Parts: sequence; structure tokens; C-alpha cells
Amino acid sequence: MADIAAGSLAPSRAAESDGGRADAGHTDAPADSAADLPPEPRVEFTRPEVFTTRPTLQGTFGMSASTHWLATAAAQAVLERGGNAFDAATAGAFVLHVVEPHLNGPGGDMTGVFVTAAEPGTPVVLTGQGPAPAGASVEHFLAEGLELVPGSGALAAAVPAAVDAWLLLLRDHGTWELGDVLDFAIGYARDGHPMLGRVGTTIAAVAELFQDHWPTSAELWMPGGRIPAEGEMVRNPAYARTLQRLVDAGAGGGDSRAAKIDAARREWREGFVAKAMAESVQTPHRHSSGTDHRGVLALEDLSGFEAGYEAAATVEFRGHTIAKTGPWGQGPALLQTLAILDGFDDAHLDPSTELGTHTILEAQKLALADREAYYGDTDVPLDYLLSPEYCAERRALIGERASHDFRPGRVPGREPYLPPLRTEYTPPALAGEGSAGLGVGEPTVAPSGETRGDTCHIDVVDRWGNMVSATPSGGWLQSSPAIPELGFCLGTRLQMTWLEPGTPSTLTPGKRPRTTLTPTLVLRDGEAVTALGSPGGDQQDQWQLPYLLRTIVGGYSPQQAIDAPTFHTTSMPGSFWPRTWEPGGAVVEDRLGDEVIAGLERRGHVVTTVGGWTLGRLSAVVRDPSTGVLQAAANPRGAQGYAAGR
Repeated sequence: MADIAAGSLAPSRAAESDGGRADAGHTDAPADSAADLPPEPRVEFTRPEVFTTRPTLQGTFGMSASTHWLATAAAQAVLERGGNAFDAATAGAFVLHVVEPHLNGPGGDMTGVFVTAAEPGTPVVLTGQGPAPAGASVEHFLAEGLELVPGSGALAAAVPAAVDAWLLLLRDHGTWELGDVLDFAIGYARDGHPMLGRVGTTIAAVAELFQDHWPTSAELWMPGGRIPAEGEMVRNPAYARTLQRLVDAGAGGGDSRAAKIDAARREWREGFVAKAMAESVQTPHRHSSGTDHRGVLALEDLSGFEAGYEAAATVEFRGHTIAKTGPWGQGPALLQTLAILDGFDDAHLDPSTELGTHTILEAQKLALADREAYYGDTDVPLDYLLSPEYCAERRALIGERASHDFRPGRVPGREPYLPPLRTEYTPPALAGEGSAGLGVGEPTVAPSGETRGDTCHIDVVDRWGNMVSATPSGGWLQSSPAIPELGFCLGTRLQMTWLEPGTPSTLTPGKRPRTTLTPTLVLRDGEAVTALGSPGGDQQDQWQLPYLLRTIVGGYSPQQAIDAPTFHTTSMPGSFWPRTWEPGGAVVEDRLGDEVIAGLERRGHVVTTVGGWTLGRLSAVVRDPSTGVLQAAANPRGAQGYAAGR
């Protein structure tokens, strides 16, 4: 373990403050900064636990990994029957709608990043993040008496984009017919599946809201007024009918496979699904603000949107290319963090030591501050934010002690946005009452350390070299009232926007909210070698970072990296309602060790210690282009994620 006196970072003057906002433009390196320290000798990463919960799977045929074993099984079944990675991922994703309804839904969002076997060195982003509806203006929300976009309720709904994105991927890169791909999800929705205990826990948390304000949700998720027990067979016949009607619409849409899929997409955007979604928001209902509102999603919003593709944002790190979404998502914050860390030697990058954990946490704070200051569906100076010169300036701010400041950097010609820095927030309508049971954005870690639901993830690689990583989310059963004829609800992604003008993520009709969904591809020598991701809201990239460091720098196997203890910072404004932060906050699994945790506290981190198997829900698939050997690994936390392959 690194010692504070030896092998530590020199203190940063900015880190000595009492937790207020630092000068946003301050990037001057202190005289005794890390950049001035002599290089430390190369060290091997520590491996505090040799034991892994399961093996890293190895084979040559195909690998699937996801946050639910049934989705993994469906994806692998598609591979076994001759489908490719895109057929398999799409099948698994629709199963996730059914078996993890507290984590994602058809009314939500997804982002993906993939490569094809034909172009294994060209990562492509699948953009399944819908924009704000035409009626979702700042003026409208302020006129409704709101200070923040609510975390639950249909007023916070972006245009649902997940379904169209999956169907686009299937059309362009898959090989299977739509009906065959959706058959798995239709079967589980129609015939039933054993319910996860966490679904019941989620329903129980909002049961009073359902019963008092969202009767359609109570009817769907609490049949007979009762929350189904863990393991009980549950069905969603309305969603099964919705999917079957999409298949039927496709069957009459033309002779070619692509024409059939496009016909199903039109039915989603313009037909019975769109009409039901637009009609559902017209009824005022309770939001997390404690007040009742109508939504603004309209038929024109739905018919005018189509998912698409974009080039990935990338950065080079230790001989690898890391590929993420553009800065309309939080993905480039991981790229910035890696670019900052790349200037340190290996001793500073070990997530199992005090020195490594401290360095990583401080780098994450700097990158996340820039996320708040500059990211959004707008003109973002990403080339500058990823430049070696800028990242060296940011690196020099990392000192021996934990910073409690909000420290975005200065970009020439730009003023960084400085968001409200609230440590707590209660909307005026709930003053003195609290907001329990009203749905609060995307809570990932409860004060007790219990992991809560938020998002799903799926990774697939096939024997030909097609590889995809995707993170579906939104449209959780607790997001907004269920639409009874469809079997799902709308999402609340607009809560990630601000209701003040001039910010990079101000609520703007037609603009995408800055999403936290952030899958990852890793390339080496011009070919994709890893697809990975994790649920977790603001923590998604924070939990992926130790995996990347442990595998790329430390030589861990995929399962070792997933099983190893992890951590994240809460020292940034949250992306989800109620948008609060904890200056200097760090959440760590207790398996990190008493000495490391005590050392972090000595350095000034405000540490919350949680259970040893609490944080992170990563999965990953790996391909070695030189041998064709494939690997897969999945998270054991929560006893839900699984990998399969051969």
C-alpha cells in the first residue's frame, strides 16, 4: 500500500479549501504538483483477492453477457442458431424490457457502440437517445411552477428511442427476421417468467404512489392489489400483444427483410403505439415535484424521430483506443479521465491501493466537472478537452489531499457553466413532507449501500468478429404511469437538463438531454478487443474505469477485474433529480481494506463505506484477433448478471 509520506502526490493548494466552488478557470499547476515529482519505479498491481466468483469464459464460437441471465441466454441461443452478434443483442435487449422492468423499458433510451466484422477497426455509435419534445420548453416548465425537471412523471419524457434504435441495428447489421428476434421477449411477456426480488422491492417503494395517483401502474404491477413475490411467475400480456402487433405490421410491410423491419418501425412511430403514448400524457398525474402535470409528448414528436449512427469519440491509452459516445452523453468524461491518468506511472493507477484510489478519484472529479461545464447536445470543444496540453494542466491540479471543490477547466473563448451546488433539495410543494415514494430519478446506491435499480447492459461478440456493447435504460416501471394498452410507461430522461438559459444542457425542444448511458469499446492494433459497460447512472464510467486500468495496465483477467473491489466519487452535481452533490464524497466497497480506507480519510475524502459486493454491475466480452479466442465475464453483485458462451 502506498504511504502518504512516500510515494504520494504533493498537495494541491486548491484542495486545501473548505468545500466551496473554486475559480472555474484555475488550471495553474502548484509548484509542488504531481507533474514535478520524480517517476516512481514500475510496480505490479496488487491483487488482494485471488478468488473469483466464477471463471472468465473462453471459447471461439460466441459470447454473451448481460445484467440478467435470461437476456444472456436468449442472446446466446440466437448465436447458437446461426444469428450474429446484432441479432443476438437485439433479442436479449427486448428480453431485458420484460425481465428487468424496474431498470429499463420500451419507452426509454439506449446507446450502443459496435464494430462489424467487415470493419473491425471502425467503432460506430448507435444513437438511441431521443430529444426533448417540441412542447418541452423552459418556459413551459417554469410556467408549471417547477425549478427542476421532475425525476418521475411524463412531463420529463424525452421521445422514446430504444425500440427504434434496436430495430435500426437489426435492419442494417442483423440477419434474422423480426419475428424470430422478438419471439423470446414475446414468450416471456405472454407466458411468464420468475420475478426478480428487486422488482418487488422497487414496486414496494412506490406502491403508495401507484395506489393513490397512478392506478394504471397499480393494475399492471400490483395485480389484485398485491406485490408479486420473488420467484412468482409474472406476465405482461399487454406488452406481448404490442410486440406481436409490431411483428404483424412488419409482415405486411413488404417482401424484403429490411422493408418488414421498417414497417414495424413506422408502426411504432406513427401507428397504434405512438397514438397510445401521445394520448397517455394528456391526463394530469403526480410527479416527483409533489405536483400534478400533463406531459407534452405529441404524435409529431414521435413520427419525426428516427434513431441513427455517429462516429465514436476516442482517446489513446497505453496502446489501446477507447471508444465512447460523443459529448451529448457522459462517455467522453471517461476519455478525459484516462487522458489525465495517462501521465502518471503505474503506481498511481492501481485501484486497489490508497495512492491509486486517491489519484483515480481526483481525476474523475476533474473530468466530471468538465462534463457539467461543457457537455450537452451542442457545440462542445471536445478536441481541446482531450488535448495533451489541457489534460496536463488538469493533471497538475491533483494533489496529495482530496479536493472538495467544483473545478471545471478553462477553455479559450468559453465560459464554463457552474451548476447549482446543492447538498440537499426539497421542492417547494413538498416542504416539510419529503419526497419518499414519489420516484427520485435514478438512485443507484441507497444510504445503506444497497444497490438499487437504474439501467441494464448487454455485450455480445460472435465468431466472425462482430461486437456490440449497449446500455438500455429509462422507461422504468417507476418512471411514469403505465400505458395499459401497451404494457409499459414513458421515460424521464429530460430530468438531466437544466431549466436555466445558456447552459450546455439547457432543456431545448429537439435537443437530446445529456445522457449517462455510456457503453465502451476497446480497440488494439486497429481491431476491437473488448466490449463492456455497466448500469449505474453517474457511476457507469466510474465503475468501468477500474476495469480498464486493471486489465490494460494491471494484467487482470476480465472476471478478476469485475470481481475486484471498486469505488466512485459523489463529488459532482448528480445528473438525476434532485441534482445534488457531496463535496469530497467517495463511496467504497469495504473489501478495499481498512488501511486503504483509513488512508483515503486521512487525505480528506468523505468516505462512505458500503458492503463488499455492492458497487458496479459490469459485464464484458473480449476477442483476441490474433487467435480468435473469445472471452466473457459478468458481475456477481446482486446475483443477477450472467455470461454465457462457448
